[in-house]
Amino acid sequence: MMKPLGIYIHIPFCVRKCLYCDFLSMPAPETVRARYMEALGEEMAAEAARYRAYRVGTVFVGGGTPSVLSAAQLAGIFSCLRAHYAVEADAEITIEMNPGTVTEEKLAVCREAGVNRISLGLQSVDNRELRRIGRAHTWEDFLEAYRMCAAAGFANLNVDLISALPGQTRESWRRTLQTTVSLRPIPAHISAYSLIIEEDTPFYALYGPDSGGSAAAGVCPLPDEDTDRDMYADTGRILAAAGYGRYEISNYALPGRACRHNCMYWERGDYAGFGLGAASMTDNRRWSNVRDMAAYLSLPADRKKAEMHSLSLSEQMEETMFLGLRMTRGVSRERFAHIFDRDMDTVYGPVLERYAAMGMLESYGGHVRLTDRGIDVSNRILADFLLT
Repeated sequence: MMKPLGIYIHIPFCVRKCLYCDFLSMPAPETVRARYMEALGEEMAAEAARYRAYRVGTVFVGGGTPSVLSAAQLAGIFSCLRAHYAVEADAEITIEMNPGTVTEEKLAVCREAGVNRISLGLQSVDNRELRRIGRAHTWEDFLEAYRMCAAAGFANLNVDLISALPGQTRESWRRTLQTTVSLRPIPAHISAYSLIIEEDTPFYALYGPDSGGSAAAGVCPLPDEDTDRDMYADTGRILAAAGYGRYEISNYALPGRACRHNCMYWERGDYAGFGLGAASMTDNRRWSNVRDMAAYLSLPADRKKAEMHSLSLSEQMEETMFLGLRMTRGVSRERFAHIFDRDMDTVYGPVLERYAAMGMLESYGGHVRLTDRGIDVSNRILADFLLT
């Protein structure tokens, strides 16, 4: 019997780097893009033998901005995928796109290739907020891209949003949410993240611990912690009223429209990653591709991957808890015992008891999950499930 597999394909190119972005992405000339596509195809073909025993249930083409590629380059990705991998007939196949890079020709190629889910980056409906974070599009550009996706027949559309942006108010965030759920057709899925100031980004220089942050002259202030928390509460309330269920800390979906590929990650399924810096995990072994573009382009396919790391039993249990608890259904006690041949309470009893007493964890129907209070401080709680 073939085993299930998710595939991630990384396209590291974008129109320009957003000020908050720490993803492995960059603008690049067409010559570099063309050479990258050759190397990507070579890697996917060379690695296929590793996955002969797998059937592919989800595919996610992310970045960067995959839609900066030409229609022919996009077609090449999916042609290579289907030539070398056993893709299920009902596989969820997602591609990320950004406004300003969407064309009818690219959408037609994606439809023909079997893409059935598009994730569009919006972040905010306020053009001033978009400019402050360095986005390369306007709200009007997004509307045109969304219209084209719907007209091309894509019903499974995700919209990415970010709260707690510089200068953003609770009222403007509510407006972004309410405007987004008023789109027609209504988005099937909304990802709503709170801005995180990451190192090695322009925003870190403006808002990092050594920057003076919002007090610095001429710097548009970030919302304070209480406002950020209120925004998160508004997100859940407004999206619930529009028919969305939260199935993960930052992800909301209409019934039956949760992202299967992301759920595969949180449930620790096997996945193969292709492209610059892409990560893979099968049979509790983990590895990643090189992150240097010159090395990725020059190395043969069998040398693009770093040394494999075999996860210890402790690491496997840690991941099961801190990934699974991100999901609102939590972690199944029965599944934990089946996988690890030990009871969850034997391994994590004191941690479970402590946070249950604080009202931040709860047991229900054989599962353990975070409460709403626990979600508010989830990073701190999840860190306590590390065993080493």
